[in-house]
Amino acid sequence: MVNINFSPFPILTTERLTLRQLSANDGQTIFALRSDPAINKYLGRQPSKTLEDALNFITSVNENIQQNNSVYWVITLTDTKNVVGTICLFDFSIEKNSCEIGYELMTKFQGQGMMKEAAAAVIDFAFETLQFQKIIAFTHNDNRNSTKLLEKLNFTKSVAADQEMPDFTIFTLTNSPNKKQD
Repeated sequence: MVNINFSPFPILTTERLTLRQLSANDGQTIFALRSDPAINKYLGRQPSKTLEDALNFITSVNENIQQNNSVYWVITLTDTKNVVGTICLFDFSIEKNSCEIGYELMTKFQGQGMMKEAAAAVIDFAFETLQFQKIIAFTHNDNRNSTKLLEKLNFTKSVAADQEMPDFTIFTLTNSPNKKQD
């Protein structure tokens, strides 16, 4: 049975990372992340144009967490507290026993295995704590880094294209007690 409750906020830790809740103090970093053209290239979203845009985004994210509609972590390096990216679970479906995962990583931290480490912790949280049986990810067909990440995390690429978003591929990970993330 799915167990959605984010109070208190679930802080996750890995070997190098701490995943914690966003705060207004993260405004400048979130602005940098959400206004970076290289990161936005594959996301199809309007980039943040001002610090106020980023602060409004943080407020919206935290309201959704409070209402148990999604959970959104800022990914920090444990030793320095520097923000490297974000990761979230959203689009919860009790009927389908599924949720969607989304993530973004600052370009200077890409290629170091950090998102794989963060995503593995979030996947464990989705399966073990929230009790979902399936996690879905959408990635742009040209985003090779995201595709490689999902493949390393044992997601399966869908053969069917999404009719509403033909430039995106759907990946699915099903909870299997015998399959452990590398």
